[in-house]
Amino acid sequence: MAWRDGKASGKRLLLFMASIILGIAAVVSIQSFSQNLKENIGLQSKALMGADYLIDSNQPANARVQQLMDSLGSADAMEVKFASMAAFNKNGATKLVQVRGVEGDFPFYGALETEPADAATTYQERGGALVDAIAMLQFNLKPGDSVKLGTLTFPIIGSLVTAPGSTGIGTSVAPPVMVPYRFMQASGLLQKGSRLAYNYYFLDPDADLEALDETVDPLLDEQNADMDTHTATSQRLGRRYDNVGRFLNLVAFIALLLGCVGIASSVHIYIKEKLKAVAILKCLGASRKQTFMIFLLQIAGMGLLGGLKGTLAGLLLQQSFPLLLQEFLPFDVTINTSYAAIITGLLLGIIMSVLFALSPLINTRYVSPLAVLRVQERTGEKSRWANFGVLAVIVLFVFLFACWLLGNFKFALGFVAVVLVTFAILGGVAVGFMKLVKRLFPKSWTFTSRQSLLNLFRPNNQTAVLILAIGIGTFLISTLYFTKDFLLAKTSLESSNKSPNMILFDVQTEQKLAVANTITPKGMPVLDNIPIITMRLEKIKERSVNAIRLDTTTGINKWILNHEFRVTYRDSLIGSEKLVSGNFGVKAGPDQPIPISLSDNVARDAQVVLGDTLLFNVQGMLMETVVGSIRQVDWGRMQLNFSIVFPTGVLEKAPQFHVLTTNAPSKKASASLQRELVQRFPNVSILDLRQVITLVEGILDKIAWVISFMAFFSMLTGIIVLIGAVRNSKYQRIRESVLLRTLGAKSHQILKITALEYLYLGLLGSGVGILLSLVSSQLLAYFVFDTSFVPSLVPFLVVLPGVTFLVLAIGMSNSSSVLKSPPLQVLRKEAS
Repeated sequence: MAWRDGKASGKRLLLFMASIILGIAAVVSIQSFSQNLKENIGLQSKALMGADYLIDSNQPANARVQQLMDSLGSADAMEVKFASMAAFNKNGATKLVQVRGVEGDFPFYGALETEPADAATTYQERGGALVDAIAMLQFNLKPGDSVKLGTLTFPIIGSLVTAPGSTGIGTSVAPPVMVPYRFMQASGLLQKGSRLAYNYYFLDPDADLEALDETVDPLLDEQNADMDTHTATSQRLGRRYDNVGRFLNLVAFIALLLGCVGIASSVHIYIKEKLKAVAILKCLGASRKQTFMIFLLQIAGMGLLGGLKGTLAGLLLQQSFPLLLQEFLPFDVTINTSYAAIITGLLLGIIMSVLFALSPLINTRYVSPLAVLRVQERTGEKSRWANFGVLAVIVLFVFLFACWLLGNFKFALGFVAVVLVTFAILGGVAVGFMKLVKRLFPKSWTFTSRQSLLNLFRPNNQTAVLILAIGIGTFLISTLYFTKDFLLAKTSLESSNKSPNMILFDVQTEQKLAVANTITPKGMPVLDNIPIITMRLEKIKERSVNAIRLDTTTGINKWILNHEFRVTYRDSLIGSEKLVSGNFGVKAGPDQPIPISLSDNVARDAQVVLGDTLLFNVQGMLMETVVGSIRQVDWGRMQLNFSIVFPTGVLEKAPQFHVLTTNAPSKKASASLQRELVQRFPNVSILDLRQVITLVEGILDKIAWVISFMAFFSMLTGIIVLIGAVRNSKYQRIRESVLLRTLGAKSHQILKITALEYLYLGLLGSGVGILLSLVSSQLLAYFVFDTSFVPSLVPFLVVLPGVTFLVLAIGMSNSSSVLKSPPLQVLRKEAS
């Protein structure tokens, strides 16, 4: 019976199915790609590191670290990495690069991909350099040209396409240049104060890496060194991409929920039209269970078919993800079929379809056989409690699925709460608008305007569903735009000539005057001359750092114990800081600990408050301090910020280096200054903040594109729900058209009524979606990004009219068939 009735209503049931295909395709594609990505990371973890494990430190291995490495069989290769300026003699250009001085046959896994291919091995023998391939193209360089690093000039042996350890967005700011380690000391770049990273690589495929890490890493921590295994690296990378995948999955899940709301509305109208048939079946002896199961099997069948089609579409869609995410992936991803994702898609199709169709389906159980003779029977009162139960089951399922996606109870609870609030607001606006129109009906309006408003609350109307579909899609797109807008504003540079746009690092004390005298003759000011001193923690509240490391119950964050802090001294706050507690800049009395200022994140991670003591090792000299103030620091501001600030009069004679900032009025002036500084002071590194801003804008554009790609599924699902609503109401519109024409209405009046109805829906849905996005963006700006939010007019000028026009076009799409329907068609149906 379910099959026979389903064949007669096939087109409508297929429309139900179409509502969930895109949502399932989005979920399956992300689930499958995430699984493939995780497998690829596990398989390529050695190639990503280039070794089985490494020991790293920000200084050359001391005697104790060397002893530990000898006990492991000694390092098979080593390198030193640091940022420095490179000068290309061919065209006089300069560029901040990451120098990698390598010794040994690194990498042991994977390979250096170079052009020409033999450059990967010959650069060591010939004492040359491998320069990042993109930098080679940018500066029009070829093998045989030269690059100057520090005081030495290296011949360029080839371009470096990929290398273990040179991945990620950081390489866009400072692309890698690989040279033999034996030249590093002579280059003059390994100076005190420079941020150096020494990596010692080990080849040991049979090692028990987990046991080794547990045994050796604590011993290395005492020497300010660290062990990292290829498995730990892959796990960290996997977690990073897991978080991205979960976020995109939630965007896809919203599209699926939206489609399911469309199913619930469509099935409600479908079942309402079948109630008389249900009553006839009951007159013929069919039980409640039998009539209920007829339609349940139809919906479940459509859900299974929708799940199957959505799963197939998702498996095809995931093929585009490596191309879509290529800027964020450190390797090529091999795509395989994920059977877990296939099962997820099929189950989602059945479960979501049945759950969201269950509420209207329950009404069939309460249809009396007498409904054959009655015009209408109210079944809603009888099924109210059953519908509440269905709603509770739906919310529970959504919560459990969100828990599975996010792996976090609180985040899942927050997601469900946001979805419920958003759906409730959009639904409430729709219901409230209809009630408002009823109460304040504009009787003085023209006939067509009045009739178009009346259509919004006709019997079996789908106003709430349409506003929900339109509003959700608009909400997602507008929130994305607003968020990207204030993130870019947060990282933008002020146009004032008093705002720095160039930062000079690693300026030695004896060089600062000469560097300043190089800048000022070019008409550029020296805006900041910031001293920096390196130090490490020895004690926190009278407990030694080593003792805290051994305490497995401590809540102090590990990075605090191992970090080499770069601190400064001054007597006033800067623009990116806000005093939270205490007094800033207070000087120490005789024989008193030095009062210092901590950023709030350091105070939190170190679990210290005002008055707690900290003992620092300042390059061999112990210095006792006390927490005198705590600051809130805006780390997103494009300026130099510090987690620890000392008062003046304490560190002036400590070994230090300086950071100078200036403002270059143009790119040409910036390039000219960089060339002169690199020639005169090869150890000084220069960061042009305009290049960083360009990079940030590019990254945000790419992220926005990825999120927009997923949000597109919500928009497209909303369009399908809209088309479904138009198709479901087609007979009603034909009936209304015939009645209106019988009463003397003209075709253009009927067209105007339809157009105005969808115009109201488009304006209301997109308008509420944009208003909701304003609220959500304000909350994100205040609570998450801690920045001010100034809304852009673009969503109001582009998104609002664009979505409204789209709704209007879809609504008018079947107007011609409505107008051409003969009156006899309606009369015959009414008679039957």
